[in-house]
Amino acid sequence: MKTLHGKLSLLLVIFLLPVIMFAQRKNPAHAADKLFDKQQYFAAIDKYKKAYSKVKRNKEEKHRITYQLAECYRLTENYKRAEITYRRLLRYGWDKRNPEILLHYADALKIDGKYDDAIAQYNAYAERVPDDPRGRLGAESTALVQKWIENPSKYKVTDVKKINSREADFAPAFANDNYNELIFTSTREGAVGKLTDQWTGQNFSSLFVTKQDRKGEWSEPVLLDNSDNIDTKANEGAAQMNAKFNTLYFTRCPNDIQQQSGCQIYKSRRTGRSWGKADMVAIKSIDTLSTIGQPTVSKSERIIYFAAERKGGFGGKDIWVATRKSKSKSFGRPMNIGPVVNTKGNEVFPFLRNDTTLYFASDGHGGMGGLDIFVTTIDSAGNWGEPKNLKYPINSTYDDFGIIFHPTEKWGYLSSNRKGGRGKEDIWYFIEPPLEFTLSGTITDNRSLLFVPNATVKIVGSGGVSLTTITNDKGYYSFGKSQIKPNTTYGILVSKENYFNDKGNATTKGVEFSKDFTKDFILKPIPEEPIVLPDILYDLAKWNLKPQYQDSLQGLIQTLRDNPNIVVELAAHTDSRDTQERNDILSQRRATSVVDYLILRGINPSRLVAKGYGERVPRKLKKNIVKDGFLFKKGTLLNDKYINSLSNKAEKEAAYSLNRRTEFRVLRKDFVPENTNAGIGNIKVAVNPNDSTVSFSQEAKTGIYLTQFIVNGYNETFAYDKNAAAMISINKAMEMLQKGTITKDDLVGDPKKLLKDNKLVNRAMINLRDVTIANQTVNNIKVRVNYKLKYNFVFGSEVLSKSGKYIFNTKSHVLTIERKK
Repeated sequence: MKTLHGKLSLLLVIFLLPVIMFAQRKNPAHAADKLFDKQQYFAAIDKYKKAYSKVKRNKEEKHRITYQLAECYRLTENYKRAEITYRRLLRYGWDKRNPEILLHYADALKIDGKYDDAIAQYNAYAERVPDDPRGRLGAESTALVQKWIENPSKYKVTDVKKINSREADFAPAFANDNYNELIFTSTREGAVGKLTDQWTGQNFSSLFVTKQDRKGEWSEPVLLDNSDNIDTKANEGAAQMNAKFNTLYFTRCPNDIQQQSGCQIYKSRRTGRSWGKADMVAIKSIDTLSTIGQPTVSKSERIIYFAAERKGGFGGKDIWVATRKSKSKSFGRPMNIGPVVNTKGNEVFPFLRNDTTLYFASDGHGGMGGLDIFVTTIDSAGNWGEPKNLKYPINSTYDDFGIIFHPTEKWGYLSSNRKGGRGKEDIWYFIEPPLEFTLSGTITDNRSLLFVPNATVKIVGSGGVSLTTITNDKGYYSFGKSQIKPNTTYGILVSKENYFNDKGNATTKGVEFSKDFTKDFILKPIPEEPIVLPDILYDLAKWNLKPQYQDSLQGLIQTLRDNPNIVVELAAHTDSRDTQERNDILSQRRATSVVDYLILRGINPSRLVAKGYGERVPRKLKKNIVKDGFLFKKGTLLNDKYINSLSNKAEKEAAYSLNRRTEFRVLRKDFVPENTNAGIGNIKVAVNPNDSTVSFSQEAKTGIYLTQFIVNGYNETFAYDKNAAAMISINKAMEMLQKGTITKDDLVGDPKKLLKDNKLVNRAMINLRDVTIANQTVNNIKVRVNYKLKYNFVFGSEVLSKSGKYIFNTKSHVLTIERKK
């Protein structure tokens, strides 16, 4: 806030008569120059405009007036006009006379959000004036502005609209030890001073007070004092209370029309609700002509910091410190706190927190634009650390200043003229909210994409605390704010009967903002049929597990570790190019070598069963596979008949290699270390009979034929309707999906579109992989879901004729299907 940080700076200005009459004028801009010299920039603008129109033939004077106007616009916060006017000066080449034009132009561009142009001007200034770090810092900080906005700090900043007015409200101070009462500076209507400030065009400022009730509502602000002890016709503001909240230190700029006067620090003692007479704080070398203000004191009140533009400073206004031996003594001569904090720019509005941390506003350290708030700390040797920018959202691209903090908690108030405020400058509340985290997610079935209810979700924090919950009917689980702690890593275990366990993790370590973590899991059902492991190849007639193929077992090892309750069978298969006896022995030895390796990797041997199947179980492909350049299609049974039908030796060899495999399947899901494996019985080999008939029944009322059939390995019944398309009821479709008889891969189309609210849509198309009627199997039968269907399945001639010619014998109630030749 240039209008007030320079003038009230707040309140750091020399006052003269507000209205000056000039008897003589040396040139048309003489009156404007006088106002400018007295820092009455608002009043000077109109005078310069009039003077400019009168010096059209004097190019040198026109350019000088343009520069003075640019400065007035900058110092009254009219950044748009300042940007335009500084740009005009660059065209005139005035930056060669005064390179600071480049710096001020860059500042205006930054505030206007023109970051690339601002960086160019900062760099130009840095090249012209390499000893002034403001150019380099300006370019560096401008490059970071967008990043800071996109990655804000932890603080949340909100405008305290109830206490702000249409005018300037700034420089808050806590007024009691409950920290629910604020004293602040305002130029609003009701301020005691009735004159207009010729720098800002606003009223003189006074100190106001407001209090927050138990509901968090602020009272209507009123004058701090009606007895003329504090609030007078002068400018008062920029106040701070002592640690006991019984003494107010504030800035006063007496508006004495009889003589020149500066700005000084005053103090007033509070007794009950009354304020005593304000006395000027005695500081060596400071008198009524000095211009200082914005005090902040230590707990002992023996150290005072303030802002001033004094001889011995580093540029504009600096932060100074003075000390005394006791509260009854005068302060000694002020000392500049040094170049680590102070710059060639302005450092104003100091606030001392807990005696060792100093917050202040600066336009000389680089930042987001205008004044930015910085923080520095002092060490035991009295040295100040490198100031740190508090970044966005504490800072904005406008002026941010006058910050105060609760002494122990992470909240407070600041002043800013940023966008979104109510008046020229507003008081804003900020807080670093407590870190709050939640963890939730949805568990779905990998096979069907349906929700998995009653799954157990267990989390174990890095501190050892564990929590467990159960998913609801929508597969949803959650852990609340009181359960998920900051700076903790959680392991997540999801389990459900007849599913493989799944694991995940979430961590709040290093997370600076509250966050709702979402961790969804897709559980894989434990299949009834074997799962083929990645290729494990052996030398001819050998069974030793070669090192390069041990990696193929890592997935199985992890599955066994994640699911400590399952017992698995390791099954090895050979091709058919040897005697059955030799192949049985070889496959058994290969299965045993896999089990031995798993035991070596720490798997309990009681959980492992080795089984050699030799050549007796040829592989049926569950998906298209390319082997050695040959395509083998899904559904192919790699038996001798098929392999012998292949056209060349290389293709046959590829088929044989696909038969040589190692698989695992889950035998039991209830293992505990004390138990031993039950013996595995003989392998049952299913042989399809040659009979192509099946009995059927007939409904008495409808005459509908009801026939048993097998779909994807499960017994079902279909109703025969000769002319009907193949259909399935919604209840049967959902039952099959939940049981895994069909999976999401069997849905024709996008599964996510076909499943709405955990239910298949009407007329969704399903592919039945294997349909066996009267011992005749047909693959890939398409059926449509029908919400109104009475029967589980309805088939007509379209389905039955795929197997061959069919006949329903109504006398014997036998359906016969003649195989296609």
